[in-house]
Amino acid sequence: SSGFEQTLTKYQAQNCKGCPLRSFCHKSKTNRIIEINHPLNRYRQIARERLTSEEGVKKRKSRPQEIEAVFGILKQNHGFRRLTLRTKSKVEIEVGLHALAHNFRKWAALLLYKPTNIPLLPITHYQTA
Repeated sequence: SSGFEQTLTKYQAQNCKGCPLRSFCHKSKTNRIIEINHPLNRYRQIARERLTSEEGVKKRKSRPQEIEAVFGILKQNHGFRRLTLRTKSKVEIEVGLHALAHNFRKWAALLLYKPTNIPLLPITHYQTA
């Protein structure tokens, strides 16, 4: 239904009639049949190895500290639910403007609530000839 092809392998038990664990194993009247997607299991194993590696654990620890909080704030607090522009270049501009607005909000909040702890940048004057 999703358009992705899957390769499933079906396995059927030979004889379950006299097995004492049959009621725990399955409730079918025929022998038990299981389907296994070996390529999917291989991809899952690769993903599991990457996630549990030293580098994977390090990246997962830093994940909540990065961009997800910003998207949550934009969606929940500022009502940014849908992009209004189309094409990649316009979407980049729109997301950039939302990110810029988010950074300005953070900066303004810092200035309002902790004005003494923020080093202000010097204003540079340029002379024109």
